[in-house]
Amino acid sequence: MFHLLTLPFRFVVGLLLGILILPFALVLLPFLLLRFVFKALVGLIVLPFALVAAAVGIFFAALGLVLAIIIPLVPLALIGLGVWALVHILKPSSQAAIAIRD
Repeated sequence: MFHLLTLPFRFVVGLLLGILILPFALVLLPFLLLRFVFKALVGLIVLPFALVAAAVGIFFAALGLVLAIIIPLVPLALIGLGVWALVHILKPSSQAAIAIRD
């Protein structure tokens, strides 16, 4: 309710301040545009370095993820390799070796 009662006063004060600030805004506009141009140039110069840094970061994050998954599985792979080697050592190599053994 208070906002509705003060609405005409806020409207008049806003218009008066807007009219008073307009010359200052027109004087400062070229500097704001120059600021935008400098920020755009710095952004264009820094963008390739930021993209390279992001790519390197993503690569190392993916490498860490792969290693975090693979390293705990290494003992199981070694056990499997040992079983495979044991089976190959104990398995006869040909039918002739089987016939001689029988």
